Amino acid sequence: MNALRRVLRSGGGALARRLSGGELGALPVVAGVVVIWTVFQILNSNFLSPRNLSNLSVDIVGTGMIAVGVVFVLLIGEIDLSVGSVSGLAAAVFAVLNVERGVPEWLAVLVAVAGGALAGSVHGSFVARAGAPAFVVTLAGLLGWNGLMLYVLGTRGTVNLDEGGLVAELTGFYFHDVAAAYSLAAFGTLVCFLVHYGDRRRRRAAGLPHRRLTEVAVRTGAVALVAFAAAHVLNRFQGLPLALLAFLAVVGGLDLVLRRTRYGRSVYALGGGIEPARRAGIDVVRVRVSVFVLSGTMAAVGGLFLASRITSVSQTSGSGLLLMNAIAAAVIGGTSLFGGRGTTWSALLGMLVIQSIASGMSLLGIQAAVQFMVTGCVLLAAVVLDSVTRRTRREHGRA
Repeated sequence: MNALRRVLRSGGGALARRLSGGELGALPVVAGVVVIWTVFQILNSNFLSPRNLSNLSVDIVGTGMIAVGVVFVLLIGEIDLSVGSVSGLAAAVFAVLNVERGVPEWLAVLVAVAGGALAGSVHGSFVARAGAPAFVVTLAGLLGWNGLMLYVLGTRGTVNLDEGGLVAELTGFYFHDVAAAYSLAAFGTLVCFLVHYGDRRRRRAAGLPHRRLTEVAVRTGAVALVAFAAAHVLNRFQGLPLALLAFLAVVGGLDLVLRRTRYGRSVYALGGGIEPARRAGIDVVRVRVSVFVLSGTMAAVGGLFLASRITSVSQTSGSGLLLMNAIAAAVIGGTSLFGGRGTTWSALLGMLVIQSIASGMSLLGIQAAVQFMVTGCVLLAAVVLDSVTRRTRREHGRA
């Protein structure tokens, strides 16, 4: 008991120091999710039902995939306004090739994703090589790729996908065996422990401040609690959704790229300033182009998941609030608009906030106008918090 008190006391002190220095991490958005879920559960007892949470876990995937790419662009201090149109174009290319032209699904998927990567490379080349503002370049992309999508669809209007096909199964397939969800929870917990323990060993070997083993254990225990609780809830409905598994794999894999590779460090360094990054020996042009390529690729992948959810592609695909939700998810999840701060998990957390609001208000029968206003207020709060913490970090010499 005394050991536990010491851990909590030291952990509380470390947390207080981080908060006072502007190092909020994911704490605000996690607290926001808890508050949102608590309020909606009080107002409607079906909100935290296994069915609703399972549907929520699938609904976040399409836009969440797009938001992952947006995170990378924001990390270098740029913006990509074309992701909605690129996602719609990719879905349209896939639908026309597969349904209208009889191209095998796997090949149509590859062509669609490659098209998204090509669109991103075009944006990146104009931004990094020609020096054009990303805002204008991607705004032109928003208009141009949307026009190309309409041209590809032609007079068809709506193309219905094969409900038993590969793309439809992206959001329609579930692992019904309870072992699948629990195995994923155990794997996630193990990875969390290995990452934190590895960090501790490296920092300790380098003579840097490091976490205590008890703190590593507490963090791992918290992740295990959330992971196994989620697995239990999913198994009470239809099991582990394939879409959620794919989303977690992408988010986790790209997070490792950001945190553990030279390329990831280059992306963060570029967010701190182009000239300092160039002086540090970073190939600025290559990194900037690659980030836009990744954004276009993830937009295409997200577009396929969105098409899978409704098993159709229409002239409205990629339009509406998709762009705003993707950018809002990245920012609400903790990615800084000023560059250099954020993780791929920001996309997941931000989408969880946005989709939780949408789901809760749908259950309550509240009109969409109110949902937009609430989401706008949450986004504004995230931006203000980002600005305040950035100023605090600068005052403490950490910006």
